[in-house]
Amino acid sequence: MKIRIVTLGCKLNFAESSALMNTLVSKGHQRAKQGEQADVVIVNTCTVTDTADHKDRQAIHRLKRENPNAKIIVTGCYAHLKPQEIAAMVEVDHVLPKRDDIFQPAYSRDDRTRCFLKVQDGCNYFCTYCTIPFARGRSRNPYIKDIVAQAQQALADGAKEIILTGVNIGDFGRSTGESFIDLLRALDNLQPTAYYLLPTYRIRISSCEPNLLTDEIIDFVAHSKHFAPHFHIPLQSGNNEVLKIMHRHYTRELFQERIEHIKAVMPHAFIGVDCMVGVRGETQERFEDYVQFISALPVSQLHVFTYSERANTRMLEMDLYVVPQRERERRSKVLHTISEQKLADFYAQHKGKKVTVLWESKKDGNKMYGFSENYIKVAGPYDKSKINTFEQIVLS
Repeated sequence: MKIRIVTLGCKLNFAESSALMNTLVSKGHQRAKQGEQADVVIVNTCTVTDTADHKDRQAIHRLKRENPNAKIIVTGCYAHLKPQEIAAMVEVDHVLPKRDDIFQPAYSRDDRTRCFLKVQDGCNYFCTYCTIPFARGRSRNPYIKDIVAQAQQALADGAKEIILTGVNIGDFGRSTGESFIDLLRALDNLQPTAYYLLPTYRIRISSCEPNLLTDEIIDFVAHSKHFAPHFHIPLQSGNNEVLKIMHRHYTRELFQERIEHIKAVMPHAFIGVDCMVGVRGETQERFEDYVQFISALPVSQLHVFTYSERANTRMLEMDLYVVPQRERERRSKVLHTISEQKLADFYAQHKGKKVTVLWESKKDGNKMYGFSENYIKVAGPYDKSKINTFEQIVLS
């Protein structure tokens, strides 16, 4: 059969979709080409917000119009959380909820340059606004030796950059008795360490909770051979009262300590921060305190999410101030503006610096693009021979 997989949501979903397609191809099926009618369309969904649910439904409607004779199969987090809601859609033929009691290995091989490697799944935190533990199950992971084998295969397939993905990757080891730092050490030694002027591969750590991103991990990354000076850390709120309401596992003081430690040992590190606005209990005073805190932090970019009410979450049971929708949108714009300025400042600070760029295959006219080790996007004249290679350049 000719099969098309459409993925919505996070990098973890993309890794799982890639693994699913590779399995189907190994069974004799074919990828539907661009514009070609598919026999089966699989939609891998996200359910992190109400907006995500809406996008899932829109995608299902569109894909049925584009592939009127195809069977539509829906899987992913939305399918696990609200299977009956999806099954009621006339376009849907089958709903396949996730298995949340096992770890299903996955890594993305669709892009030769970059590989998203799943190292962990699920979450035990149950923050009051979040449905992910219900959609993904409890925290679990494979053994380090199995992840190392997958990473070696990714490099053998031609990948030059591996991105470690999961729901709560800092919680790695809960189901095997190992530790996240042990995983990092193992992955830093996939190949001979001597790489002269240019690396043979590099690794990025995706989102890691601040209470799990220890000083030991930060120091390891700073002195490692292959880990990029790039961190993605969820803050969610810069006000301690709101963090308590959210049932987050840290204070803003601990978060600030983590940022300051990173900058002390890696001044050039890129730090992306997840920020949420508009949650219940976020009064105007608390939001202003949040803005003041995040504005003063030496971070590189904010990833801003607007709160939406999710059924069966504890936040709905709390008697708290409800932020009007328009005010939520205004607060989102405030943080987006701060983020734009921080990113511009970070780029400006690195003009004239020497970096190592990994060139990607995407072509835009006569230009090609790549990212430095500290996640600065770089453009250069298109040269096919540079695709999937490292090059040292000076930023201008």
